[in-house]
Amino acid sequence: MSSFRKALKSRQKNHHERSQPGFRKNLGLLEKKKDYKLRADDYHKKENTLSALRKKAQDKNPDEFYFKMINSQLQDGVHVAKKEKVEVTEEQIKVMRTQDIKYVEMKRVAEAKKIERLKGELHLLEADSKQKNKHTFFVQNKKDVELFDLADHLNTAPELVDRVYNRPTLQTLETTVIRAAEEPHSVMKLAKQRKHQYKILSQRIDREKKMFVISQKIQTRKDLQDKIKKVKVKKETPKAAAIYKFEVKRKR
Repeated sequence: MSSFRKALKSRQKNHHERSQPGFRKNLGLLEKKKDYKLRADDYHKKENTLSALRKKAQDKNPDEFYFKMINSQLQDGVHVAKKEKVEVTEEQIKVMRTQDIKYVEMKRVAEAKKIERLKGELHLLEADSKQKNKHTFFVQNKKDVELFDLADHLNTAPELVDRVYNRPTLQTLETTVIRAAEEPHSVMKLAKQRKHQYKILSQRIDREKKMFVISQKIQTRKDLQDKIKKVKVKKETPKAAAIYKFEVKRKR
């Protein structure tokens, strides 16, 4: 029983490595086993790395070609890879990295629907009451051209001839009370609101075009991951995606 009690580790004294003797303190701290272990592991790691590099250099083919040979250059003794110039705006890069093509396409379709709804409300009229297209009236001869009266032909007042919308006829003017003359500020308010609506429409059209370009660029990058042989037909620009021509393969 006494021999078992002596063998118990709980009753044994902890082993302490001796410290540096006083007459050798000028040599620094005495290296312990844990310090030696760290130093030995670091030495063997470096030795294995050098051995692997030496073997790799011996097995290297001198005629082997790497694309880094032509795609990098030496700067201050360090090889630096050449950066390929990509025609992509910062906004496009941010959206392409964070969003998926399905999300971009969903937002583009939503913008297109809003554009169609705005076009239906505004009827594509100009804010300054001028229409881009022309309305041509045909008459029988030159004499009718000289005697042609546009207000009489349109059956409206001469003051309303230049308007392309909200142009009432004489019968409407006789039977309906027009309050716009009594409240001129309301006409200005409506014109201001209409101008604001056209501005929103223009912004939405630009946004829809940008989303369409981003969607094309994301789809092009996805197609390049699946295809092997390709030929670039057109370079990428901020307003259009790159165009590639792939080798036709027969599917069995």
